[in-house]
Amino acid sequence: MKILLTGATGYIGQRLLPLLAGAGHDVVCLVRDARRFALPDTLPEALRPRVSVAQGDLLKPDSLAALPLDIDAAYYLVHSMSGGGKNFFALEQQSAHNFAEYLDRTAARQVIYLSGIANDAGLSVHLRSRSAVESVLAKAEKAKLTVLRASIIIGSGSASFEIIRDIVEKLPVMVTPRWLNSRCQPLGIRDVMFYLTAVLDNPACLGESFDLGGPDILTYKEMLLGLAAQRGYRRWIVTVPVLTPRLSSWWLYLVTSTSFSLAQSLVESLKNDTIADPARSIDRVVPHACMSYQEALALAFQRIEQNEVVSSWSDAMSSGTLRQNYMDAIQIPKNGMFFDRQLRPFTRPVAEVLENIWRIGGDRGWYKTDWLWRIRGLMDKLVGGVGLRRGRRSPNHLRAGDPLDFWRVLVADRAAKRLLLYAEMKLPGEAWLQFRIVDNPDGTHALEQLAAYRPQGLLGRLYWYSVLPFHGIIFKGMVKNLLRYGS
Repeated sequence: MKILLTGATGYIGQRLLPLLAGAGHDVVCLVRDARRFALPDTLPEALRPRVSVAQGDLLKPDSLAALPLDIDAAYYLVHSMSGGGKNFFALEQQSAHNFAEYLDRTAARQVIYLSGIANDAGLSVHLRSRSAVESVLAKAEKAKLTVLRASIIIGSGSASFEIIRDIVEKLPVMVTPRWLNSRCQPLGIRDVMFYLTAVLDNPACLGESFDLGGPDILTYKEMLLGLAAQRGYRRWIVTVPVLTPRLSSWWLYLVTSTSFSLAQSLVESLKNDTIADPARSIDRVVPHACMSYQEALALAFQRIEQNEVVSSWSDAMSSGTLRQNYMDAIQIPKNGMFFDRQLRPFTRPVAEVLENIWRIGGDRGWYKTDWLWRIRGLMDKLVGGVGLRRGRRSPNHLRAGDPLDFWRVLVADRAAKRLLLYAEMKLPGEAWLQFRIVDNPDGTHALEQLAAYRPQGLLGRLYWYSVLPFHGIIFKGMVKNLLRYGS
């Protein structure tokens, strides 16, 4: 089959792509910017010819004109928990409407949508939006809609798992909002992948909606304590009714690695129970024994310990503040800029220096005055930025589009010996950080570290001069320690 996959760069899409290609399907990945699309590391070389890329923006119907029409099915994995503007609800419907109109021009027989369980009263705007998207997609005349409604998804890199993990690992005693008493039915990411592939081209699933849920029905408090038990931690939780939704959002934002807009959306949605309706259970059509919550946790931690995290919630652009067309920043501007350039020759093997560069950030840190980096991350959090807690997807692999603490990877080219980062922290301007190994004509090598900043107005210039005294400490120490580390 020929399948169009939307959301191919997201948490679910990156995991689904290798499964579809491995099953013999030809997959067209729809992305807003083809320059930032990278095939997952988990996709074997032999399967890569089965994957192609199409560029288009679902909010711009004209950009969909060149999409293939000979597709047999499509996956609609487009939604944003961190969409926060007043027009969010309308934009989600417009996106779905444009996609449904495109489907009507194709040969597609089926469209599969991963939604959220919405059986509770007084639904949050995000759960209502997902239900509304279902109604819009169902209007496609030829492609029959299959809806999979999931509760909390547990897997290495998932937003739910990482937030629960953050809370448990950082807080021995928790004073928490009352939404921790809401109930859900957590589902392992492996089971989500099973269902997404099992319903494809399944006649019994055409035009149907199903609720997905694991074997356990838990409160969020029980989920926190369950993860604590999994890790051998003793934790105490006190729930109080006085934390308003806004205060709860700030609490979640400051304690965990999530962005504030995502924290707001989660808090609003967590007030609802997300329990699968037995009358809509998928087991009657696709029987499958799902993992328990504890089994899903164990598998997630196993993947983390083995450095096999395929995708992360923070891969999405909505996890930060960076503009969607961030690949336009791939070339550092030359005019109106401030620079801090460090160039240091070295005699170590180039591969060892590259390895140090490729491991920067996350648990490894920034090679100099990590306490200053942590303070800068805390300052960023306090003004609504992403902070340092996003970490990195893998301790030793980087690819374009990866989050790296409060940076985003623009270029990760080992062959060219170049790593380019773009700042997602809150700044009165734009900032880049580049590491490059220079090969000299005489066969020697040097490490070039370039910090570049483009200020916005007077405030931007004042910011640069205010942090200038720290640059001599941080940047000179960084380049020196990048060459020394591990030697």
